[in-house]
Amino acid sequence: QVQLVESGGGLVQPGGSLRLSCAASGSILSINAMNWHRQAPGNPRELVAAIRNSGSTNYADSVKGRFTISRDNAKNTVYLQMNSLKPEDTAVYYCNAVVQDSRGYVGNYWGQGTQVTVSS
Repeated sequence: QVQLVESGGGLVQPGGSLRLSCAASGSILSINAMNWHRQAPGNPRELVAAIRNSGSTNYADSVKGRFTISRDNAKNTVYLQMNSLKPEDTAVYYCNAVVQDSRGYVGNYWGQGTQVTVSS
């Protein structure tokens, strides 16, 4: 079984920064894409940033230049550095990862989510 656990959310003032982490654990053979999504109340879940095994990344237009996604393959961990935060960034942030486990099964796994609130 594979689990993803996020951490690092919280309350921050506009213009501030937060760093989210998401660690994958379990019988992991390999991890392909690792992504961050977010969902604000009344809105659909949206992709914020993605990083592939190759290290290539892509971002939603709304966060380009402010957010940076990175990963530590040795730790099976993905990070999201969020700078210049705005109130509209307020949401529950979820990580997900495409993981091949030790049985060879490839699954799409999700974390439980972490709340980010940007408010003065």
